Amino acid sequence: MLEIIKRGAPQYKANLHSHSTLSDGHLTPEEMKTLYKSNGYSVLAITDHEYPFDHSALSDEDFIMLTGYEIYIRGNDEKKYDKLGPEIHFNLYARNPHNTDYVGYDEDYCHYIKDPARRASLVKVGTTRSRTYTPEYVNEVVATARENGYICTYNHPYWSMEDWERIAQYEGFFSMEMCNYNSYVEDRLEHNGQLYEFLLRRGKRMFCHGADDNHNSYPVGHPMCDSLGAFTYIMAPEFTYSGIFSALEKGDFYSSQGPEIKALYIDNGVAHIETSPAKQIIMHYGGKRPPTLRAEEGKSVTEADFVINPRAPFIRFSVIDSEGRWADTRGIFRDELE
Repeated sequence: MLEIIKRGAPQYKANLHSHSTLSDGHLTPEEMKTLYKSNGYSVLAITDHEYPFDHSALSDEDFIMLTGYEIYIRGNDEKKYDKLGPEIHFNLYARNPHNTDYVGYDEDYCHYIKDPARRASLVKVGTTRSRTYTPEYVNEVVATARENGYICTYNHPYWSMEDWERIAQYEGFFSMEMCNYNSYVEDRLEHNGQLYEFLLRRGKRMFCHGADDNHNSYPVGHPMCDSLGAFTYIMAPEFTYSGIFSALEKGDFYSSQGPEIKALYIDNGVAHIETSPAKQIIMHYGGKRPPTLRAEEGKSVTEADFVINPRAPFIRFSVIDSEGRWADTRGIFRDELE
């Protein structure tokens, strides 16, 4: 039996993408911790733009701060923000919480670090040439990041306006944002199931997760608040920094906007899933008409069994609740199923 999500195992709620007053956010790191811890989260990554920073001093026995930052590359030679032009953003997470090495440094993008002494003290690794909007440059930076103790996620693909064929050329991202809530709350389009399916069909061994990307321009409770709307449930073997990081590297997590997946296992060609109350459970398999269990009007479903198509290159699961919120697992490939 292949057990993807073990029944009864701890699931730690995490926001893996956020911004504080160190870049363009409106809450301090301390305020960010208070907000998320008071709302049932156990893990927070503050990933300020072009600002590597060690927030581990804010961690405690019930809450872990991951060290990371966000890189972006504009799709034009002027490196200017263009509402109608593509660009790429990706997060770097440090395996060692005290690692604040700067990968892919480019002076033109480093304007949030205003203190000259701090900017001068940055440990720069890899290329420091001017960034170029090419798959080759992106892949070089991601490879350098991995060599220097980071893992990388591909951020808000819908917002970024990149062509899917171009995205398929990227290598080395361990996960992509299935839902980026900052974008989703504006356009309701930043749930990226179709793109994820496309990449899985191309054989991309990439996981998927949810994240707020919150800047807190609006307070909690406001209809445009970008906090607490998309997150990741992490099944870590132990609640430590290294335990959380290990689970991320292995893909022991899933994306959610609300629904919970309580168990998922495959036995003898049949997938069994158990969830919080849902309106629909879907097993995607890279083909037409995926097996679906839909609740009758006024009722809900909490478990399903699906026979796996023997030709399916992969399977993955979506759970949709009565409020239209999604949970999504990673792709599980044929070699794992066998």
